[in-house]
Amino acid sequence: MNGRYMLSLLTSGALLGSGLIAGVFFAFSSFVMPALARLPPLTGIAAMQSINVAVINRSFLGVLLGTAAACLVIAVASLSGWSEPRAGWRLGGSALYLVGVIGVTRAFNIPLNDALARLRPDSAEAARFWPGYVTAWSNWNHVRTAAPLLATACFLVALLGRR
Repeated sequence: MNGRYMLSLLTSGALLGSGLIAGVFFAFSSFVMPALARLPPLTGIAAMQSINVAVINRSFLGVLLGTAAACLVIAVASLSGWSEPRAGWRLGGSALYLVGVIGVTRAFNIPLNDALARLRPDSAEAARFWPGYVTAWSNWNHVRTAAPLLATACFLVALLGRR
C-alpha cells in the first residue's frame, strides 16, 4: 500500500470517529445534561457518577482515543507533506479533534468529573456543587461537540475537495 492510500484510510477513519464522538457529545449537550439538571441533586449526581464510571469502556475509549491516535499520525503526515493537496484540511481536522476533544476533556471535563466522584450524592456539599458542575461541564461539552463536528467537516473536505 502506498502512503497516500494509507493517509486516505486514516483520514476516513478519523472522519468517522470524529463524527461518532460529535454525536455522543451532542446527545449530552442537547438532552442528557438538561435531563439530569432537572432531577433533584441527589438523583442527578448519582446518575452522572454512574455515567462517569460506565463511560470507561473499550468501545467508547476505543473510538475516542483511536481517533486521537489517527489524528496524531495525520497531523505529522500533513506537516511533513505540507505541499500535498488538502494537507491543511487534514491538519485542521486533526488539531480541532486533539485540542477540542482530547485537550478540553483532559483540562476541564475530567477534573469536574473527578470532583463530582469525591462527593456523596446525599451530602449538602454535593447539592451546592451540582448546579455549578452542570453549567461548567455542559459549557465545556458544547466545545467538545463543536470541535469534532468541525473536524469531521475538515476531514470530509480533505477527502473530497479539490485543493
